[in-house]
Amino acid sequence: MAAAHTPQESMGAAAEAACRALGGSFAAISMWERERGRLRVLVNVGELMAGEERLPEDESYPVHDFPEIAEFVHEHWAAGGEPHAWVETAEGVGTGVGSAPPSGSWGRVAALRRRGRGSCVVAPIVLHGRAWGELYVARPAGRPVFDRDDADFATVLASVTAAGLAQTERLEEARRLAFTDPLTGLGNRRAVDIRLDEALEAYHADGTVVSLVVCDLNGLKRVNDTLGHAVGDRLLERFGSLLSICGAMLPGALVARLGGDEFCLLGVGPPADEVVRVADELCRRAAELELGEGVACGIASTGDPIGPVPSARRLFRLADAAQYRAKAARSQKPVVAGRDGGAEDAVIRLADTSPAHPPERRRFRGRR
Repeated sequence: MAAAHTPQESMGAAAEAACRALGGSFAAISMWERERGRLRVLVNVGELMAGEERLPEDESYPVHDFPEIAEFVHEHWAAGGEPHAWVETAEGVGTGVGSAPPSGSWGRVAALRRRGRGSCVVAPIVLHGRAWGELYVARPAGRPVFDRDDADFATVLASVTAAGLAQTERLEEARRLAFTDPLTGLGNRRAVDIRLDEALEAYHADGTVVSLVVCDLNGLKRVNDTLGHAVGDRLLERFGSLLSICGAMLPGALVARLGGDEFCLLGVGPPADEVVRVADELCRRAAELELGEGVACGIASTGDPIGPVPSARRLFRLADAAQYRAKAARSQKPVVAGRDGGAEDAVIRLADTSPAHPPERRRFRGRR
């Protein structure tokens, strides 16, 4: 689980290892969705039968069909014990905590019979002090049934799985914080840099169109100075929402806040004209915001005549220069690099200013 890169991979690794350790032919990990009152299967491994998929989209069962996750476990837990695994067989004989199968477990018995399995061991997974779900391992009919020792071992494996899930949650939260702007919830500059590098690799490999829209929110300084930074933050959040809505018009687009009043939209795949259309819609909606003074948008796309794009820095410079031109002209529409005169366009020349005469504009200005 520690080597997995995603929660799905982590749970798959846990299920496969538990299946091997217990000598099973099939294993699954399910989560109790309290708000839906359902037990949702997250991963199935091993010998899959009809209707079973490794990563099911929506395989779930009403908890009242398997009430032990909500009732039986807690009854014994409240009595001072610990959640413990139990065994069930296709004959309906259970071994585990208590002398009889959990109430309502006949649903599992029927499932065993229907899928040609002889026995199963079910271990509650407890996370953060609450019943989170279950680890389920089965053997086919004709194989020795699980016994009390197997149930004890499954209890331990469920505890190890819970520890792995907790670690996965912490890593996912760390990743989320590392690539998310805390104010708007959009991606941050780090997320853009990584995605843009990947996109340009695709562009160089097969010509995938990569488009970058750089946006500068107008009037933020005036809002901050006259109404306060809390109102300014609300303006940033509101524009971030607009950007997210418009970005959703481009499949797979990434929207992000670069810092201060600067935002961007990264499109990978859609034609340049489609990106320009979305940016135009963004400008129109931003102009209708109650606060602020609209937005200045600059676009650079490998689908336009902008010359070689060897690096992410080059695309950023072109989009940034186009956005600077839009801001200087107070344009209500996006300015697109390479569309006002091809390679000799003024935007291109501005972006290509030599190091001896760098543009005066600095990226990542503070709040205005």
